[in-house]
Amino acid sequence: MEKTYTISDLANEFDITTRTIRFYEEKGYINPKRNGTQRIYDASDRTSLRLILRGKRLGLSLEETADMIRMYSEPGGNRKQLKKFISRIGEKRAEMERKRMDIENTLDELKRVEERARAALKTYGDLDGRSCGC
Repeated sequence: MEKTYTISDLANEFDITTRTIRFYEEKGYINPKRNGTQRIYDASDRTSLRLILRGKRLGLSLEETADMIRMYSEPGGNRKQLKKFISRIGEKRAEMERKRMDIENTLDELKRVEERARAALKTYGDLDGRSCGC
């Protein structure tokens, strides 16, 4: 018999709220069976949820992640999915590298401005440039 999960099981396992799981269900990304009002999740729901959360950690949009999950059900989907995933990872890495460069440039600029401000304070007799009275 296939292992099943309750909404609480999945929420605890992935450290997310049940509301988050219901959101993904409302969007159609996971499709639990019902036993009255109780949701019963199977292994494929658990896998989809795991992939959604991984995509989120990697900075992919929910729609991008969902597209890749849907590819699994297509013929040759694994290969297609992997190629698209590799492409998207490359794009995401390049974007993060640009952001890192922006942060490094900003930090360098802040350091230069701080050094100039400290030097200016020294002209007022503040030898270490640290006691600004702030």
